[in-house]
Amino acid sequence: MRKTLPFTAIIEREGDGYVALCPELDVASQGSSVEEARVHLAEAIELFLETADASEIEGRLHREVFVTRLEVGFG
Repeated sequence: MRKTLPFTAIIEREGDGYVALCPELDVASQGSSVEEARVHLAEAIELFLETADASEIEGRLHREVFVTRLEVGFG
């Protein structure tokens, strides 16, 4: 039985494509659309979890990641 774990995907436009980042593992990927970048990021995370040593995973894993928006005054 395959285990599943939740991860955060932060996706932003970069030039003509999109870059996707998983801050919990510091793993990134890209794609030509938001959905493609998300799929590629999921594949990159799976590959990392399948091939990395358990100590490397533990060393890179950030268990608490918070994504929020804030307003900052300037000018």
